[in-house]
Amino acid sequence: MTDFDTVDFFTDATLVPDPYPYFDHLRAKCPVTEATPFNVLAVTGYDEALAVYRDPAFSSCVSVAGPFSGMPFGPDGRDDVSELIEQHRDAVPMAEHITSQDPPLHTRTRGLMNKLITPKRLKENEEFMWRLADRQLDTFIERGSCEFLADYAKPFSLLVIADLLGVPAEDHDEFKAAFALETVGELGKEAPTSHNPLQWLNDKFYGYIEDRRRAPREDVLTELAQAKYEDGSTPDIEDVMNLSTFLFAAGTETTTKLVSSAMRVIGENDEFETALREDRSRIPAFLEETLRMESPVKAHFRMARTTTSIGDVKVPAGTTVMLLPGACNRDERKFPAPNEFRPDRPNVREQIAFIRGVHSCPGAPLARAEGRISLNRILDRMTDIAVSEDHHGPAGDRRYVYEPTFIMRGLNELHLTFTPSTLR
Repeated sequence: MTDFDTVDFFTDATLVPDPYPYFDHLRAKCPVTEATPFNVLAVTGYDEALAVYRDPAFSSCVSVAGPFSGMPFGPDGRDDVSELIEQHRDAVPMAEHITSQDPPLHTRTRGLMNKLITPKRLKENEEFMWRLADRQLDTFIERGSCEFLADYAKPFSLLVIADLLGVPAEDHDEFKAAFALETVGELGKEAPTSHNPLQWLNDKFYGYIEDRRRAPREDVLTELAQAKYEDGSTPDIEDVMNLSTFLFAAGTETTTKLVSSAMRVIGENDEFETALREDRSRIPAFLEETLRMESPVKAHFRMARTTTSIGDVKVPAGTTVMLLPGACNRDERKFPAPNEFRPDRPNVREQIAFIRGVHSCPGAPLARAEGRISLNRILDRMTDIAVSEDHHGPAGDRRYVYEPTFIMRGLNELHLTFTPSTLR
């Protein structure tokens, strides 16, 4: 039996298949408590997480790297480390991306993002999704089986975000062949020291933006290249490149995990397949409960700028705070019987898988649309959906392999069997 008081969340592979007993152990001690040998302050309570998200005393500078940020200071008796954060911010991994920014820079970048993800663009993108879903299903539907992530979830989510950002259709195959994220937060390894683990995407988008500024066309990439900040100034190419790259990577990862988790639930429970097929209006709530039960972001971080508190817990300036959305979404004070999958929960949309506050996920509407459209077309074209016993074992003794990372929560693969439907 694992000794949760001594376990290292960042390196212990035994926590990967099922981290929830560990989260429950932390919450039972206190919804805000020290954890791991690095003495991060772990937040496992729903209300406590909301308090952190809404409190400007917490900086996002260490959002991805957490205790591996390289910041040469910690809680050392000072009541304000704001100046130290700014002095060392640029050395932190992923510092150039919006997820690590604080206002007012974050506000400026978010304003630019809002000009890229417009209602008009999302509507056009959704029309593309319906066509893409069928095209991707066509590649394997006749087999009656699939490895869902490779055959559907990954290529679908990748090409959806490529279309949203205006990647030319003739380049889609290149993206499918070349796109491979460096795993951030892999267990047993420190966070990457490279400033840019997404170099291939950076190079592609830099080239696109530079080309469209030099020779504008009638396309989405030109709109991207010509987008301006709220004050009317023109962003540097690097700023637009970083935003595009982050949206691409984050959008692909999150949706892949959402849709594959939803299909695992359906494959394990034929009553959900029947209920959703008979009443498609239930799909959105089903996806919300999937997000609550299996939040794609396992851990992300904040640093206390000033000495403050979370609830009754004092937080010294310089403290690294670890937020655990998957734990907070299973806080029984907020969600009764939290380990049961109940898509009819009246408060299911209050789950915080997409974070809250200024860093709430801008791609949440996109992810929800991808999930809704995917499930609709899958239910149209598949029946008798089941988890493959040959690959994952029998019901009651399933074997799933999850990504070995402390930052994201998602399946490595999901083998399904089904009967192709005659519907089209």
